Amino acid sequence: MMAMLWAQEIMSCETTEEAKALYERCPRLLKAKVKALLIKSGFEEIVEETADE
Repeated sequence: MMAMLWAQEIMSCETTEEAKALYERCPRLLKAKVKALLIKSGFEEIVEETADE
């Protein structure tokens, strides 16, 4: 449930940069589920691999 709320909040961001920043602040234990939800929803560009992953 919490992962879905994070994903919805990220998808509602106005810019890709804002969405990526919010995704980076996502709690570690939820990040995999949030990533799966974003990919399933067509937001792959937000979860592209970054240097710290």
